[in-house]
Amino acid sequence: MAPDRPARRSTRGRPDWLGDDAGGEPVTRRWLFADQLGPHFDVGRDGVLLVESREALGRRRYHRQKLHLVLSALRHRAAEPGDSAVLLRTATYGQALRELGEPVRVYEPTSRSAADFVARQLETGRVEAVDPTPGFSLPRRDFQRWAGDRRRLRMEDFYRFQRQRLDLLVEGDGTPVGGRWSFDEDNREPPPKGADRLDVPEPYRPREDDVDAQVREDLDRWERDDGLVTVGRDGPRLFAVTRREALAALDRFVTHRLGAFGPHEDAMLRGDWAMAHSLLSVPLNLGLLDPVEVAERAVRAYHDGDAPLASVEGFVRQVVGWREYVWHLYWHFGGQYRSRNALAAREPLPRWFDELDADAVEAACLKDVLAGVRDRGWVHHIPRLMVLGNWAAERGYDPDALTEWFQTRFVDGYDWVMPANVVGMSQYADGGAMTTKPYVSGGAYLNRMSDYCGGCRYRPTVRVGEDACPFTAGYWAYLDRTADRLEGNPRMARPLQQRHRLTDLEATVEQERARGTDAP
Repeated sequence: MAPDRPARRSTRGRPDWLGDDAGGEPVTRRWLFADQLGPHFDVGRDGVLLVESREALGRRRYHRQKLHLVLSALRHRAAEPGDSAVLLRTATYGQALRELGEPVRVYEPTSRSAADFVARQLETGRVEAVDPTPGFSLPRRDFQRWAGDRRRLRMEDFYRFQRQRLDLLVEGDGTPVGGRWSFDEDNREPPPKGADRLDVPEPYRPREDDVDAQVREDLDRWERDDGLVTVGRDGPRLFAVTRREALAALDRFVTHRLGAFGPHEDAMLRGDWAMAHSLLSVPLNLGLLDPVEVAERAVRAYHDGDAPLASVEGFVRQVVGWREYVWHLYWHFGGQYRSRNALAAREPLPRWFDELDADAVEAACLKDVLAGVRDRGWVHHIPRLMVLGNWAAERGYDPDALTEWFQTRFVDGYDWVMPANVVGMSQYADGGAMTTKPYVSGGAYLNRMSDYCGGCRYRPTVRVGEDACPFTAGYWAYLDRTADRLEGNPRMARPLQQRHRLTDLEATVEQERARGTDAP
């Protein structure tokens, strides 16, 4: 029998990362960060402190729509009745705590900088206790036990562990429903031929209200008068920022879109930015949804006969597998992980890429994906990995700068989200600490998995010349540039050997060197 889901206990005192117990009596108010806004962040009868910190908003150059989402979520949460919420708008978090004038209790934050701040406030008495976060299903201490002395922390092993401990899609003897832990091979279909869009209902679309109008007015004023600098375009709010909206978005996805999610989760269509994806990463990362409730809702659809196993398994893998794996690796690998650079990639991000200037780009796939980031602050995981990440890897962009770019340009990007996704998964800059090979490819993959190449000035089969695909040429130039560092990787042996068979390798490498940081 699979183990029962562990109880969520709120233990008083300092978490593991702060050392000894803090002591003291229960405090009167709970400070919730802007990614801790759901009901599973229980506040009991003590009330809530919410803080809008102008310094935090302006510390980085964020996408305009990301700031809108965070502010809208905070202000909507403050307006909810029933828990005596206090919203303070101050320059800094420290100023807010001083103005409140009473100690608060917090959940462990999701970034190292916030964790360090909380640790300092414990010393002053302004924070009286820190509780383990209920925003993830597995406590950090339990992940460390699982990791133990494993030489490699593979996601497949962690995902199986999660499925069994949470009793998700497992039989009574702990084996997987359907006989396989992963149906990934069934979920790699290209888009339907000749289709402009998938034949699925539209995703949930929230309605903006007076809170959103005030947020937009404030951001306009801060940009105009106070020097706030953002990137990307403003636009209608596309993602849930309240618990009610988040539940509606979840229901819409599971009821109408989950069945189509699996087969085409890796496919891209220029006319269908959402495809059959859930668009739940924003409310999940705002803390509006419990990841286990999300996974359980999808599993219930399978058991009720409303969604196929491959789609449900693929979605569950994203929510309680990959998402939690990335969260734990953020803490496990430590603060220096972002600076890893195993392939010596040191090119600064070019201005057109940094500024989301899609109009400067001719390559159809990169142009459309970059425009999606500019216009929405969001594209799904394959454009992130196989267009943006692939391009950056082939061009040798600095992985730390790229991690910052992904964190600030995406509406679901947070400090814990992007290091493993970018440094590890996308750029292989950690030298294989979390993946077995670099995720790079030529134009053939993009041609198979999208409709971009048919309308592009570049040809995916051509390496040299005016119509040479920059992804195809870039792939071979990448292999040539990184060969010395990848030679010991058995999964790269064949492509590294194949490059020697190219009669135009030297011309390809020189062509891409001459391209430099120019937009393709």
